[in-house]
Amino acid sequence: MSFDLHAPLTDTVDTNTPPSEGVVEMSQATKEILMKVRKMIPPMLEKFHKGQMGRVAVIGGSEDYTGAPYFSAMASARLGADMSHVICEPQASQVIKTYSPNLMVHPYMRQSHHASASDTLDEVSARVINMLPRLHVLVVGPGLGRDVLMQDTCARVLQEARKRGMPFILDADGLWLAQTRPELVQGYRFCILTPNVTEFSRLAEFKKIDINNGDKTELCSKLAKAFGGVTIVQKGAKDYISNGERTLVSDVEGGRKRSGGQGDTLTGSLATFLAWRGAYLDRIWDHDNSLDESELFALAAFGGSSLTRECSRLAFQKNGRSLQAGDLTNEVYRAYLNLFGEEGSKSKI
Repeated sequence: MSFDLHAPLTDTVDTNTPPSEGVVEMSQATKEILMKVRKMIPPMLEKFHKGQMGRVAVIGGSEDYTGAPYFSAMASARLGADMSHVICEPQASQVIKTYSPNLMVHPYMRQSHHASASDTLDEVSARVINMLPRLHVLVVGPGLGRDVLMQDTCARVLQEARKRGMPFILDADGLWLAQTRPELVQGYRFCILTPNVTEFSRLAEFKKIDINNGDKTELCSKLAKAFGGVTIVQKGAKDYISNGERTLVSDVEGGRKRSGGQGDTLTGSLATFLAWRGAYLDRIWDHDNSLDESELFALAAFGGSSLTRECSRLAFQKNGRSLQAGDLTNEVYRAYLNLFGEEGSKSKI
């Protein structure tokens, strides 16, 4: 059973109620935005073919970090993307393939100390760039690390993605690229940065923004403006989403456990919503075209944020302080149903 968007909000969640039936707490403004997000989600139609509901790739995964790209790609798949890829280092690929047969894992990346003489920057980056025509959205950063060859490869890929007008999301060590090579994202309105508190402080310091001067709404907007209109999803007790012109506050109740890896569910969810944005613009189904193209990017970001927060709430209700990142993965579809419902269901908004 999902919540009624028009029902009054309560101050507490009944912990005796199964997670799927708990009250989802949020403001009226959030409810209204979620109604708009629902409009850009493609229905499930027989005429669709494989790939139209989203082809997403996560670039990351290194010798030391294999969980993050998996959680991101699986969130994308669980939310409804048709095809979820992981492009990673060979040592990571062998591990990630054992996590799930549902993901397509490509061992194209190279860390410097694993690269052979033939694994030049040109050769490695070309392998990844050749995949771009098959994709709708990129996520760069989960489990990436700061190895020079890994970072340089991602820089080449982002340059090409930007030329193609492809949306991309930077998180974790992908944000290091925004700080060290800002030209990759500066002024690119199809880019989302997803900093946590520490990462936001670093980016703000880089852009000479005093984080002690102004409220969070203003600071998020200032940072987005400083990067020339990219979209910032500032993660926290509430998520602040801004492109420097308009700021949204995602206040869907989340869980209270801050275990590592929850941001990977966010990046994968954002990627699927961005793919759905593309499907809406391509009009792969008949809709009323009531959403303005200029607002769709922000709506996709808001949808990904809200979905992740609801995943966290559900997972926390079940697992409490033992919650781990994988628990959010298991709640993606339930969170989707709670917020958006399915065609023909009573919870459809």
